[in-house]
Amino acid sequence: MIDLHTHTFFSDGVLCPSELVYRAKYKGYTVIALTDHIDYSNMEIVIPSIIKVAKMLTENYGILVLPGAELTYIPPKLIKDAADKCRKLGAEIIVVHGETVAETVPPKTNMCAVEAGVDVLAHPGHLSEEEAGIAAENNVKIEITSRRGHKATNKEVAEIALKKKAKLVLNTDSHDPDNLLTKELIEQVLSDAGLPANYYDIMQKNSAEIVRSKRI
Repeated sequence: MIDLHTHTFFSDGVLCPSELVYRAKYKGYTVIALTDHIDYSNMEIVIPSIIKVAKMLTENYGILVLPGAELTYIPPKLIKDAADKCRKLGAEIIVVHGETVAETVPPKTNMCAVEAGVDVLAHPGHLSEEEAGIAAENNVKIEITSRRGHKATNKEVAEIALKKKAKLVLNTDSHDPDNLLTKELIEQVLSDAGLPANYYDIMQKNSAEIVRSKRI
């Protein structure tokens, strides 16, 4: 299993990276990205620490751990600049905290994220066809999430993304160990999103495509 959106106590998760990664490995994960909430105040502090521990955990636990960042409430016009800065600091997976219906995210966040060519637009809420089309053009993956609140629009997101041929990934946005993927959780999320049970294989291929691009 591949999950490209998780949090540790470097932001609002409850576990240190080592515990989160080992618990994920125990549940059958093969790849996990540590994508704590980042803005201009903390990117130079959090990302180097995540990079250091990701390398150690990959070598010792037999699971690929990717250092990442979730750009959160960044002023939309600065998303591309913030993404570029995080990449230069060594973040391999760039996720943007999309316009979920569960929060008051700045308008235009989705559009600026897909235009910036980030890796994943997370929980985009009311994804527009224009946003989905640009995501498809720029190979930005659209997230179907298992996270409470954020998952309310999964079915709408899936329909719009598939209509515009944008690629979907399934992530957990895990903040504690109970959020990690299980077979039962995957089946429930897909069912609620109106996707067939075997669509998870396609979503994993889409996630693996991101991973391969970082390993070249």
